[in-house]
Amino acid sequence: MIIAGGGTGGHLFPGLAIAEEFRKRDSNAEIVFVGTEHGIEAKIIPREGYPIKYLRSQGIVGKSFAGKVKGIAGLLLSFFDAQRILKTVRPDIVIGVGGYASGAIVMIADLKSIPTMIHEQNSVPGLTNKILGRVARRICVTYHESLTSFPMNKTFLTGNPIRPKILKGDREAACRLFSLKKDLFTVFIFGGSSGAQAINRTMVDALNHLNDLKDNIQFLHQTGDRDFENIRDAYRKTGVKGTVAPFIYQMAEAYAAADVVISRAGATTLAELTALGKPAILVPYPYAAGRHQEFNALKLREMGAAMVMLENDLKGETLATAIREIYQNAGLQAEMKSASKGLGRPDACSKIVDIAMSLVKNS
Repeated sequence: MIIAGGGTGGHLFPGLAIAEEFRKRDSNAEIVFVGTEHGIEAKIIPREGYPIKYLRSQGIVGKSFAGKVKGIAGLLLSFFDAQRILKTVRPDIVIGVGGYASGAIVMIADLKSIPTMIHEQNSVPGLTNKILGRVARRICVTYHESLTSFPMNKTFLTGNPIRPKILKGDREAACRLFSLKKDLFTVFIFGGSSGAQAINRTMVDALNHLNDLKDNIQFLHQTGDRDFENIRDAYRKTGVKGTVAPFIYQMAEAYAAADVVISRAGATTLAELTALGKPAILVPYPYAAGRHQEFNALKLREMGAAMVMLENDLKGETLATAIREIYQNAGLQAEMKSASKGLGRPDACSKIVDIAMSLVKNS
């Protein structure tokens, strides 16, 4: 089978979860990923041990005029790449997991009468999946709100798939891995696969308002490559305990170490947080299509699973106050954990693979 898409972890990691579920059911399953050389998949997929083939596709939405021209040229070339890949791999099914890398290959597969399926992670579907929804034979969605964006007769509410190993992290092993103390309250901060400058800068300011707790709290902070050195130096200057890294591959361990998570509100992140029942302070990415991150985050806040801070209102002092409130209130921690766990869908991956296998069988 081919699993196509990526660009960001929010698209890629559900694809990896689906691949792992297929492998669990059939160890002989042959899985090939398709993405772009400049997406996160180029770095992650080889580490996970799967083959990957590349399309010359690029994004168009939100680009300058020159960027749009280049993107359109790349899109046209990606159809030739898709044709070549399908001829070589000869898949039984093509599954698109979002991002512009999934567009051409799902379309060409449909033209060749190869079974096709897509998964939409967000409450507001992206442009690629809106188009692919017209041709894909099956559509799986994470949220009720997405159901009306696709034909009802072939759309299923499954939730967002997460990798099984995300659920298997061990706190003690995680603390050894990240050089953390297992008896300290741990705050895990990450802004997505590339980091988030707004969260990074605000967290550094917040450290100045948590000076009295620096013997009781420690931090694990994924910064992204761009901010790594500056943020690492800021932690050193404040004398706060913790580990700073540009990118964390061992997310299961990072979650296992965390008592509270500060992050964006991408669909995959929220699926992982709720499956694990982790209290969270969410800072939605303000430029997400249709403000879907904000809507997703507010849903968690409404259910009592998270605090939400919009980026325009983000300040070090208020972030520090939120961290302090969760740290000092064991009852609040328990309530947030319970509410978060109640929203989780750990069986999403199994449902999606059931639908995919049924599609292949019936075809």
